Parts: sequence; structure tokens; C-alpha cells
Amino acid sequence: MNDVADPENLADLVIHMSGVGVRRGGNKLLADLDWSVELDERWVVLGPNGAGKTTLLKLAAAELHPTTGAVHVLGDRLGRVDVFELRTRIGFTSAAVNGRIPPEEKVRDVVVSAGYAVLGRWRESYDELDTGRADELLTALGIGHLGDRSYGTLSEGERKRTLIARSLMTDPEMLLLDEPAAGLDLGGREDLVARLSTLALDAEAPAMVLVTHHVEEIPPGFTHVLLLAEGRTVAAGLLDDVLTSGNLSEAFGQELVLERSGDRFFARRR
Repeated sequence: MNDVADPENLADLVIHMSGVGVRRGGNKLLADLDWSVELDERWVVLGPNGAGKTTLLKLAAAELHPTTGAVHVLGDRLGRVDVFELRTRIGFTSAAVNGRIPPEEKVRDVVVSAGYAVLGRWRESYDELDTGRADELLTALGIGHLGDRSYGTLSEGERKRTLIARSLMTDPEMLLLDEPAAGLDLGGREDLVARLSTLALDAEAPAMVLVTHHVEEIPPGFTHVLLLAEGRTVAAGLLDDVLTSGNLSEAFGQELVLERSGDRFFARRR
């Protein structure tokens, strides 16, 4: 790893990346990336397949170390911190997590077991406060009535909301969402976008980073955007300034027109 000096003040930053590169098998997944996320920000990471979005999120989740550069998460530098302890402070949901949940697991147990950072309840002991919080989170996401159902019987949209509830169980300092609307039909997507918007607009909610391929999936209340292409930054900053037809076209490698209706975005080929 390159010897990159640590920044002097990380108090207001939940993520700080400097000169970050990730290489696997001779392939550059990320290169020369600088990015910071502050405590009260809600970021969208947007780009085509292979842009490096999921790799970036794995760095932020302390599940991957950079090949070059420095990554600080919640004030600690990867490589100099116990990542297992650090991960308990991060809410993270992805398709990979979904695939590791036993289908017979009760929905409530999927959520409450986040307290022990395990998938599949075994001999852990939970008190009424734990199960009560799990039920509150499920209710807030519109699936409180499914607590006793088996996870394998849920629809795709219900699974997505269960995983978001799980990611919030430990009252994390940062919430990372990797393509939460992937695989949903129109109704399921719109329901999820609305619920994520409510969360994003809550001043008490943690800093949030959401990865997506589609501008239509950006919930109102998100404040910033990072556009990636081929592992490099195309543009980054305030959503209203950075999300433009020109930047979107550069990121996706074709002429695109960005349209806006209220707080929602839509894109089409020119």
C-alpha cells in the first residue's frame, strides 16, 4: 500500500478515501479515487456495470482493503483497525447478504440477529428490547405483519425491506445500500424509493450511501452523487450540480438526456 498521510481532521467524515486503487488479477477495479462523505450527507453512487460501484461500497463497509491509497471509515484507517469491530458500526445490505440467509429463518430473527453480526439464529439470546426494536423497524418499513413468516416465503420487495430493517438494527453510524431496488417490479421499486426517501429526510438517520444503475431509483432527500466509469470518478458533488445530461452521458458512454419531475429523475437516450 502507498504511504498516504492521514488527514488531520476526520471528525465530520464517515468516509474518506485518498488516492485509492483496487487491483485484482491484473485488472484495475478502482484507480486514483478521492472521495469523502460527511455525517449528514446522503450519497448516490451511479454508473454502468463494471464501473467499480460495488468495489467502492465494499471498501466503505470495511470488507475490502485498497491496493493503493488510504481509506478511513468512521475515523479509522483500514489496515490499522480491527475491521470486525468496525463493521458493527456500519449498516450494510447487498445481494450477497440476501443469498446467505437461511430460507427457513423467521423474518424477525433475520433482523434481530444483526446484533450479533450473524446470519441464521442459533443459540444467541435476545431480550424484549431487541425483539421490540426489530418489530418497530419492520413496521416502519411496512412489513411488521411478516415478523413470524419464513424469509424464503417473502417476495423480492419484502426481502429488500427486511434487509434494510436488519441493517438499521444496531443503530449504525453509516448505512450502505448496494442496489436495493434491483429485481423489483415498478410498484415494489416505487414503494422502496418512498421509504428510503422518508429515511433520508430524517435528520436523525445515519449518513447514507446508495449504489444504483438507474437515476429513477434516486430517492428524494439524497444530497450528493458520485458518478463512476471504468473505476474512475467522472464527477462528484451536490446532486443538483453534478447530475446533468453531460456528466451522465460521459459516465455511461452514450448520449443521454436527463429529465426531472419534482424531486425525481429520469433518463433516456438522445
